[in-house]
Amino acid sequence: MSRRFTAFAVGIALHPLAFAGAVSCPDLAQVVQVAPCPSEEELQYTFTGFCSDNARLYAKDMDTCTSYQNYRQVKNIALWEAAGGEFQAYLSCDLAPAAIQAAKARGIAVSKVAKLTSVACDYGDGIVFVHRTHAACKVEGDGACAGAACKADCKD
Repeated sequence: MSRRFTAFAVGIALHPLAFAGAVSCPDLAQVVQVAPCPSEEELQYTFTGFCSDNARLYAKDMDTCTSYQNYRQVKNIALWEAAGGEFQAYLSCDLAPAAIQAAKARGIAVSKVAKLTSVACDYGDGIVFVHRTHAACKVEGDGACAGAACKADCKD
């Protein structure tokens, strides 16, 4: 077996979509921003393009285009990732990184769309980190995280 194929096979085996077992909400003290925030110039430029006369072709939610402030609120986001990459979130660039990293989990929920299960950890203030898997997951307990770790059990 070639090295390239071996690395590819190991990558697939370790990919978050292939994960099964206990899943805990991450400690946000260790999360990092992995994509940059858009500049004000980029937001202005994309607002003009996205919300132009052709906006009906791109968005069904026209509230986004009623004002630049609405558009900016929706589009001024960046990708954040927890250690190991299992949990990800698109968070507002208006949130201070220190506030994100200080947030504590408030709840955990599981939802399923087609064959994909999402384990969502809610930290309040619009901070929700999500783990996606093909495994079937069930929240341990009532989903509240007061003083305890938020967990879900996932089985293939």
